[in-house]
Amino acid sequence: MFDFLDSGQYDLLGAFWVTVQLTLYSAVGSLIWGTLLAGMRVSPVPLLRTFGTGYVNVVRNTPLTLVLVGCSLGLGQTLQFTLGGQDFKSIGFRLAVLGLVAYTSTFVCESIRSGINTVPVGQAEAARALGLSFRQVLTLIVLPQAFRSVVAPLANVLIALTKNTTVAAAIGVAEAAALMKKMIENESSALFAVFAVFAFGFIVLTLPTGLLLGWVSKRVAVKR
Repeated sequence: MFDFLDSGQYDLLGAFWVTVQLTLYSAVGSLIWGTLLAGMRVSPVPLLRTFGTGYVNVVRNTPLTLVLVGCSLGLGQTLQFTLGGQDFKSIGFRLAVLGLVAYTSTFVCESIRSGINTVPVGQAEAARALGLSFRQVLTLIVLPQAFRSVVAPLANVLIALTKNTTVAAAIGVAEAAALMKKMIENESSALFAVFAVFAFGFIVLTLPTGLLLGWVSKRVAVKR
């Protein structure tokens, strides 16, 4: 049933490695941009709050496929943004990371903002009474506690991101979903085996992540 795996025709590990790279780069970018968006959403500056709210509401409700295709067609082909890539493969990969970051950061933002809301208001007020600025209150007092309370939600976002990388196949990134499509076309007599291989592959990627971050969430939980 799984004879096609021994043919050497398909680079299964290479495809999943691209998926892992997409996940890691996008996760880091989403965490950074999502944290900045969360700061904007709770900022005392009306312009920043408006931008953060508008960005989150618009991008979060836009299909991911549309976001990635927009990055590929709008930025890559129309505006000729290469993001430092030298060929079609590297440019497509980087545009996919950009699109995933733009989309996933909205969910990271809302997770962090929910964590910010769990921090007692009195702590921020006490910090301001000591003369700390909004940036200092946010970075030194609020965010460290907020992150500890949202490890589990951020784990769910990371798992969703891992699965969402399959959409990158729509713009020609050779990750796991693109290889699965090719294998389905060539191995029509072993469809169940193909689906089983890729389902197992994604379980291997996501299950340990969920278990590890679930354990971390319990270890760092804020006792209130």
